[in-house]
Amino acid sequence: MSDVIKCLVWDLDNTLWQGTLLEDGEVVLADEIRDLVVELDARGILQSVCSKNDHDQAWERLEKLGVAEYFVLPQIGWGPKSEAVRSIADRLQFAYRTIAFIDDQPTERAEVNYHLPEVRCYPAEQALALTGLPEFTPAVVTEDSRGRRAMYQANFRRDAERADFTGPDDEFLRTLDLALEIQRARPQDLARVAELTERTSQMNATGVHYSEEALRDLIGEPGHEVLVVSLSDRFGSHGAVGVILLARRPHAWHLRLLATSCRVVSFGTGSVILRWLTDAAARAGVHLVADFRPTGRNRMMEVAYRFAGFTTDSCDCADVPAAADVQLLHLPPAPQSPPGTMRVRVPVPFSTAADTEWVRVDG
Repeated sequence: MSDVIKCLVWDLDNTLWQGTLLEDGEVVLADEIRDLVVELDARGILQSVCSKNDHDQAWERLEKLGVAEYFVLPQIGWGPKSEAVRSIADRLQFAYRTIAFIDDQPTERAEVNYHLPEVRCYPAEQALALTGLPEFTPAVVTEDSRGRRAMYQANFRRDAERADFTGPDDEFLRTLDLALEIQRARPQDLARVAELTERTSQMNATGVHYSEEALRDLIGEPGHEVLVVSLSDRFGSHGAVGVILLARRPHAWHLRLLATSCRVVSFGTGSVILRWLTDAAARAGVHLVADFRPTGRNRMMEVAYRFAGFTTDSCDCADVPAAADVQLLHLPPAPQSPPGTMRVRVPVPFSTAADTEWVRVDG
């Protein structure tokens, strides 16, 4: 199966709208095209524009037409369109094979195709057929998918402010009012959780992928927790950024999987999750045991475990089964968290005191 398109880059004149802005002055956006833009956005497919036009005039027209908000990283100017498409893909950190370009001019499509052969190019007259193509039809549309554009736009604003910030990175992080929420996965979360286990490599402790069906089975197993981690700050939501699979046993909690999105590594999310888990285990008076399987790409996750105090020393954890190719890392029951800067909102699945609590851990 070919890769699903992650971003569609639109030409403007006689493609997104009908007419040529510099020649006609007025251009028309067909209702069917407007509906197409909205539908692709709802599917979690980002959209941008790449047009040979005066930037201010073209962007003003997009705003008047009421669709400017749907387009990220617009490239409007007089350079080669292949360079504009390359810039969009690189800033999004998307593989070129997940980028699509639509233009009414065969010469423009050919220029992009020559320099970026992995980018899929479509003629303008095919626009209304795009939603019926498999590459524009994600297998599952999650809540995070529907909010993907807003998350990326928030990230651009965050990055711009970070670039202008003159202090050290940790001081900038303190200004964000970071809040991590850890809660039991709901049925509607499972598709996104499965996606996290499949896409995450550097920050996946075992490299094991879990299907939506497997996660649903785990939720039904006594003593097992499937927890989903979400992150937000004053710029908005980052969406679901992590998954925790935990088996609670009499003398130890067995962390079968910890995976976090690579896009939030700079916030120290993995370390904060581990800090919360170690504290919760300490309060319960049990060891915390974690599976780790080297994959060649997840060295960062091993470092996070080591910094949290996990070791390979033997422990009295006979009730924790270990696969032959998995290292068992463990941490004795001991409090770990001094006061810190990141708020963590968590369920209390191991207590009857309340449904949720707010704690602060070192971010």
